[in-house]
Amino acid sequence: MTNRIFFKLLGAFVLVIAVATLTLDFPVRKAWEESLYNEIRTALEQKAAMFAQAVQQDRDRRSLQAIADDVSRAADARATIIATDGSVLADTRANPAEMENHATRPEFIAALGGSVGSSTRTSHTVGIPFLYVAAPISGGAVRLAYPLSSIQQMTRRVRLYLLWASLAGLILATIISAVVARLISRRLQRIVSFADRIAAGDLSARIEESSADEIAHVASALDRTARQLEQSFAAVETGRKQLEALLNSMQEAVLAISRDRRIQWSNGPMNAIARISIGSPLVGAVRDPDVLAAIEGALATKEVRTARAAALVPGRTFSVTAAPLPGGGAVAVLHDMTSIERVEKTRRDFIANVSHELRTPLTSIQGFAETLLDLEASDSADPATKRDFLEVIIKNAARMGRLTEDLLVLARVESGERAFNLRPTTPASLLDDAVETFLETAKAGGIAIQLENSATQMVQADKDAIHQVFTNLIDNAIKYAASGARIEVGARDNENGVEFYVRDYGPGIASEHLPRLFERFYRVDKARSRESGGTGLGLAIAKHIVRAHGGAVRVSSELSRGSTFSFVLQTATVAAAK
Repeated sequence: MTNRIFFKLLGAFVLVIAVATLTLDFPVRKAWEESLYNEIRTALEQKAAMFAQAVQQDRDRRSLQAIADDVSRAADARATIIATDGSVLADTRANPAEMENHATRPEFIAALGGSVGSSTRTSHTVGIPFLYVAAPISGGAVRLAYPLSSIQQMTRRVRLYLLWASLAGLILATIISAVVARLISRRLQRIVSFADRIAAGDLSARIEESSADEIAHVASALDRTARQLEQSFAAVETGRKQLEALLNSMQEAVLAISRDRRIQWSNGPMNAIARISIGSPLVGAVRDPDVLAAIEGALATKEVRTARAAALVPGRTFSVTAAPLPGGGAVAVLHDMTSIERVEKTRRDFIANVSHELRTPLTSIQGFAETLLDLEASDSADPATKRDFLEVIIKNAARMGRLTEDLLVLARVESGERAFNLRPTTPASLLDDAVETFLETAKAGGIAIQLENSATQMVQADKDAIHQVFTNLIDNAIKYAASGARIEVGARDNENGVEFYVRDYGPGIASEHLPRLFERFYRVDKARSRESGGTGLGLAIAKHIVRAHGGAVRVSSELSRGSTFSFVLQTATVAAAK
């Protein structure tokens, strides 16, 4: 198929070349002027370099003015020596002391930058146009100035000769160029506009071309490319969003690192752990040596590396897995092991505590049972002694029973197996039931229970469960309150609900024990607690029951001034709204 666009352009070019050849087209004349100017500038740059070399070599033996005069005569140009601050040190056409500062001259600024600079302008000193060329020297620059009047005289004659011929050729070439450009410009403009839209990110742009020449083929190819790009980018964007949503939904922290150890991407959990800035060095965001070592190992060996990091976030432990990426770099996944290790430690402590708590009564039961067998075999035992031994065995068996019962209660509460029957209840009914249970016990110990209630709102509570909480708190208060003292049991409105409290005026609890009071088997006075038959689980049970009600329990105490245990229950209106 004959290529129309080719012949159109070829015909136009032939016509333009013919016209240019016959009329000595203006661009030829312009090129000749520029060539002449460039030759003069090149020669002047070489002479400026020689000028700089002469100053560097002779400045210690001769004056700067003498050097400038010699160079000016040899180069047939005006010579100037300029200090770093722009002041003129020597000049062959004017008095340096009367010349203005040259610090702002373009060629001087370029020379101070270490390169040869040039500029064309009218001299402020002489008043005629010059071509200035400056070269750097130590402590400033040297400059040569060549008057452009000679170039102007030569070009003026050439312009006069070529003026009429160029004018005729220009008119003819303009007509031909306009015809050819008009035929093509509209079509090319549509392609340019289409390309601009694609470059701006509008992949839905389309271009239609009804012709069958090369421009039409280009337009069709660009249109197909745009369609494919739109589909590809849509698929890539969908995949990226899906992957980002997947990674952000993970509980594990994910961090992608490039081969030059810079951060490429991180998900939400990773951003919560450290201050991540995309593109920043890894060592600036992650300071844990174990994490850095695992990532460095994956980058260096191209193998999966694991580590345990305990210094990344205070109080938290992470399991780190670093794996190399196919295109270079690595990805690190940090799994928070804090809760798992805490649970494991709690389990170990629980087993140890249960074993310790059971060992004492079991040892006592076994010892006294063996003693009874020995006495029974000898028939020499006093019946009263046997009775005392049996009472000790029964006491320790009862303690084991209480311990087992409390462990079962705590396990059911913690696991959520125990269902609570939450109903709107008045604080007064909860307080009355609790106080009534311990009135006789307190009276026998010479302790007065004082009831206080200023609460005005009903609470959402399981009466039996809250009674168990009060039982543990009041029982502890009676144990540790001195004879003749009083215990205050009350309730009052709180911004978070209704606060219930049990206050005693006993010996108090040292501050170092307060954070651990609600732990299983934790006792401030171990000997006294065991003597009174405590299992060490009462406060832990109370804490979990209150938590199951959506509340919180706390303690405040001062030595020799007593202790206050309090917990907050939600009001019935708030619980109903939830």
